Amino acid sequence: MNRLENRVAIITGGAQGIGAVTAERFAEEGATVIIWDVNKEAGEAQALKLKNSQFMKVNVADTAEVDTAVQAIVKQYGKIDILINNAGITRDATLHKMEEAQWDAVIDINLKGVFVCAQAVGKVMRERGRGAIVNTSSIVALYGNFGQSNYVAAKSGIIGMTKVWARELGSKGIRVNAVAPGFIATEMVKSVPEKVIAMLEGKTPLGRLGQPLDIANAYLFLASDEASFINGAVLSVDGGLVL
Repeated sequence: MNRLENRVAIITGGAQGIGAVTAERFAEEGATVIIWDVNKEAGEAQALKLKNSQFMKVNVADTAEVDTAVQAIVKQYGKIDILINNAGITRDATLHKMEEAQWDAVIDINLKGVFVCAQAVGKVMRERGRGAIVNTSSIVALYGNFGQSNYVAAKSGIIGMTKVWARELGSKGIRVNAVAPGFIATEMVKSVPEKVIAMLEGKTPLGRLGQPLDIANAYLFLASDEASFINGAVLSVDGGLVL
């Protein structure tokens, strides 16, 4: 307990799913949690459930919104210790059917949004000479996935950016790592047909889908002092999945 005591942590996409569970886990460990999301109703409800938590309506791909939110947090708390770049969307289609709008939407949130948030928060962390950034990639970035050209491109790009930032920011006391989740039992995945779920479970050596808490605990580890000498790593949390 209290592994994140006195830390100020931003969790993007923290209103629901993995982000919401991460907000709960970080609050349990003593962090002051700032939830960024575009879902105001869910975000405010989640923040009310937690101690030392607040919600800010932020579109992570909007530079002005992100900069304004960062300035407000620094004014209130004087620092930002942790950034969890968790926000993401899907707009799936095969190559010959994917529309430009589908491509742009996913790249905008899943890739540009990670860049925008890291750039804004990184400036604050540099001034203090410490911080931890954890980006969310995916197992599909390593192996590809049918019908997800846009999503795979974004998640692969996140791995590359993580390694670049680890080199650039390490000397400034800022660690940058990534988590690559496998198939996780979120509401989105639960809507998949049962036979598909069974197939995914069969491909996973541990014989089950991951739980949001599995990813939240990975975020927690990489954000904590327990990972103080881990920088530029991509942690696969996938049950040993082999595609």
